[in-house]
Amino acid sequence: MKITNYKVYEIDLPLRTPFTTSFATIKYKKTLILELVTSEGVKGYSECSAFDIPFYSEEFRAGALALLTEQLLPQLLKVEIKHPDEIYSLFAYVRRNNMAKAAINCALWDLYAKEQNLPLFKALGGVKNKVEVGVSIGVQDSPEALVEVVRGYIEAGYRRIKMKIKPGSDYDYLKAVRTEFPQAMLMADANSAYRLKDAELLKRLDDLDLIMIEQPLEPGDIVDHARLQAQLKTPICLDESIVSLDDARKMVELGAGKIINIKVARVGGFGAAKQIQAYAGQHGIQCWCGGMLDSGIARAGNLAIATLANYTLPNDIAACERYYAEDIISPLIKLNGTYVNVPTEPGLGYEVDYVNLKKFTKAVYEG
Repeated sequence: MKITNYKVYEIDLPLRTPFTTSFATIKYKKTLILELVTSEGVKGYSECSAFDIPFYSEEFRAGALALLTEQLLPQLLKVEIKHPDEIYSLFAYVRRNNMAKAAINCALWDLYAKEQNLPLFKALGGVKNKVEVGVSIGVQDSPEALVEVVRGYIEAGYRRIKMKIKPGSDYDYLKAVRTEFPQAMLMADANSAYRLKDAELLKRLDDLDLIMIEQPLEPGDIVDHARLQAQLKTPICLDESIVSLDDARKMVELGAGKIINIKVARVGGFGAAKQIQAYAGQHGIQCWCGGMLDSGIARAGNLAIATLANYTLPNDIAACERYYAEDIISPLIKLNGTYVNVPTEPGLGYEVDYVNLKKFTKAVYEG
């Protein structure tokens, strides 16, 4: 395919309620939407999930925008693409910056699937027609408040509940939820809020029958994660630590965890995510698809990749209405019990809601 032009939409999508993690409280998903257009006029879409400040990783929206418009997209317009994963060699000169690269890879996969007249999940090699999902809950003001929020999502049909934790808002909060919901699939997400010296505190969580503790330590602390995992019965899930297939290999060789949260944006796109889940499956590591407070466009892509065989745990692909009163796709992604049905239309399987896209757009960059 030949990409002839692009648009990058800078949007601020308001959340229903503020979302609090160990490092920030977020009121808007300030993100970028990429539109690629082929010589035949076919349009492909993706989201660059970098937040507006670099608290999750070193990438941030303004930096990703500059890289896309000044470097990556001009390079893309110069070549013909036979397969979306060719971008990894095309952009090999750019270190890291996986979220910007992922935006291009994912939009190309949308186009590639449309060219093949296939739903995206089929083009990617997916094998499921529905995907089990869970919900992610930010840090709450009290254990009692957390219990009531969890109650609402369990009543809405979610089976797996992920709760953000941080020092001072951890054991007592999780204990209250476990006491109230003894059969629920519960997990804790620390977003790197702890250090190895906190091992005794984290060992207390073994009493709560969690399916995992996600990213307790700093992203670069794979060695310390291995030391911590050796002390815990609860599986450690690595998130920010895994930005490449090589990171997954190091995790396996060191025993730094038992589960990987594969965020498409963090690892560089669908092609990289496919490689990591295949490697994980070969080495007995469970996987699931994480989210980045995604708009419906990235959420639809996550739904497609989560149909691959080695995504074995419920995924962070909640209904659009969980986070947003208004989204930028049509129809909205909705629950079917504890699952989301995978669309069968070519490409992402959802249409862009151009009215809402325009409503939430702050600026458009074209080339």
